[in-house]
Amino acid sequence: MPESFLLSRLLLQFNSETTDLVTDLSAVALTPDGNLWLGSDETTSLERLSLVEPHIFGKHQRFAIADFIELSEEAGEIDIEGIDFNSNYLWLVGSHSTKRKKAKGKDSKKDLQKLAQIETDVNRYLLARIPVNNGNLCKSIPHPENPKTQLTAGCLQRTKTGNLLTDALQDDSHLGLFLSLPIPSKENGFDIEGLAVHGERIFIGLRGPVLRGWAIILEIEVKESKQGVLKLKAIGEAGKLYKKHFVYLNGLGVRE
Repeated sequence: MPESFLLSRLLLQFNSETTDLVTDLSAVALTPDGNLWLGSDETTSLERLSLVEPHIFGKHQRFAIADFIELSEEAGEIDIEGIDFNSNYLWLVGSHSTKRKKAKGKDSKKDLQKLAQIETDVNRYLLARIPVNNGNLCKSIPHPENPKTQLTAGCLQRTKTGNLLTDALQDDSHLGLFLSLPIPSKENGFDIEGLAVHGERIFIGLRGPVLRGWAIILEIEVKESKQGVLKLKAIGEAGKLYKKHFVYLNGLGVRE
């Protein structure tokens, strides 16, 4: 295997009050206007850095996702694990995962109780798009090339058990069991950690589950059913709402 080497290094300058953010960054995308967008697995916001000098990004600005997309105030972090830019929209995806409570090692009885508890944060089940205009996120703007068309922020419709994607996967022969139990992400459970958008197609990379060394990439397409709400389009065989792609990564999952 050839030795790796550093091509270049970037300096990211954040506001002083967001120093904890640096250790929790989990997703990044560079837009054509030269802005760097970052997401954290511990917040419900997006961060924008602008190019101020060669290899230096600064002028940090935070955007609360709840200003553009309806979120649950009591449902915790989004756990942003993927960001991409396509056709004037910034896309983002949450992990869609569950987590098992951690044992603290101080009280064995309480630790055993905690280990039996699996938590679900509603905000983690987010696949959303937000229009971008001149480096700013917008709830709704006219299309820059076709003013009669309106670009609007929206997210995949939520359901009682997650959203339309997790509902569609409940009966899947490979993924259904991991969602119906549900198995926590750290135990090879369902866990999104990658996003790529190309034209109408949205590719979602799974860190888990990994099946006998094979990682899975989901492919979907969406359409706006009403303002702010996206639904899945039928793209698979027999009218399925998704396609699956298997990639052999020697036991590793997809991570952005």
